[in-house]
Amino acid sequence: MHLEYFQLIDRITDLNLDEKSITVEAQVPQQSTIFEGHFPGYPIMPGVLLIESMAQTSGWLLLALMKFERMPFLAAVKEAKMRGFVSPGEMLSVEANLLHDGSGYAITQARVRVAGRLRCNATITFSHIPFPNADLRGHMDVVAKRIGFPQQVVLP
Repeated sequence: MHLEYFQLIDRITDLNLDEKSITVEAQVPQQSTIFEGHFPGYPIMPGVLLIESMAQTSGWLLLALMKFERMPFLAAVKEAKMRGFVSPGEMLSVEANLLHDGSGYAITQARVRVAGRLRCNATITFSHIPFPNADLRGHMDVVAKRIGFPQQVVLP
């Protein structure tokens, strides 16, 4: 198995804690080894990576709502629907909103759009726990700065 870093979010464009929603952008690269096998001559973004982009977007929303005190981990994906293909070079707008939070679990509804058109959506469940170690927390802080996470959200 060959895995690359799973950093699928380029930047946060909107984070609304009152509405418990987030929107991010992610530019699908023109070239990637992913497309060499998925599919030769007809490259499309794998559905599992679209689900991962929705999960990461939801995760950033949960980190914000929990003020970086707890780390969300993917627990379940329900009703994921692929509604159209995503091609190399397309700009994704990924949205998520919180449906439920309690008892160590959170549920979000997420959507991927390209040029305003819905390409996929899912209901995603996360478990969340205190950060297990300082290394993970430090890594998340670095990524948060890279994607434009509002720093006032994590400041005490």
